Amino acid sequence: MARGKLTERIKRTAGIESFRFLPEEKIQFTAGQFLQIIFDETNVSNQELNKYLSFSSSPTKDYIEVTKRLSASQFSQRLKNLEEGDEILFKAPLGSCVFKDEYKKIGFLIGGIGITPVISIIEYIMDKKLDTDVTLLYSNKTEEDIAFRKELDLWASANSNIKVFYTVTECEPKDKRCIFGQINKDLLTEKFKALDERIFFIFGPPKMVEAMKNLCLEAGFNKENVKTENFIGY
Repeated sequence: MARGKLTERIKRTAGIESFRFLPEEKIQFTAGQFLQIIFDETNVSNQELNKYLSFSSSPTKDYIEVTKRLSASQFSQRLKNLEEGDEILFKAPLGSCVFKDEYKKIGFLIGGIGITPVISIIEYIMDKKLDTDVTLLYSNKTEEDIAFRKELDLWASANSNIKVFYTVTECEPKDKRCIFGQINKDLLTEKFKALDERIFFIFGPPKMVEAMKNLCLEAGFNKENVKTENFIGY
């Protein structure tokens, strides 16, 4: 367990916000891991107020960041009401779906808020100046729903090893760089090169994770190279 003080809030989209905390002691974690925020310290099994969120910052940073699509839930309301200087309790680090420095080629199949651990991993790759070959396929309902777009575009423009593709499912995108439609097998085989050598990460709600995993297997990806993490309780 560790405590951290809120230092900054960052609006990512109309409904998604990031929260940066400075922990009392640096939390050692691996890019791709998550933590538990504990608002109810008297009952740690309270699933309404104590929830799991991925790190959306690199382990190289002094601060830790989490990002949440805010809803009407009790947990979201507690996050919404946090002010700079407020302290909260964390349980961290958790999770084993992580990036390793020796991975030379990686891919991401991501929907919505599943982007958070991806940000941690790519920011880590940038900070460590690794030569990892990265391809991200990131699906949202509309262009306005794309979280961290500024950061992703910046990293992709600064590093030729990082390729980012956006797909939107609900309306024809204004930006021609966005692909209209759902992620399918043809899109996977078109955008991902060196399939046999690539480690694939799938983060998100269980149904989305299962659908993307099945797509990978249909496309002939190596099952051993597909790593998944289900986001529960959103």
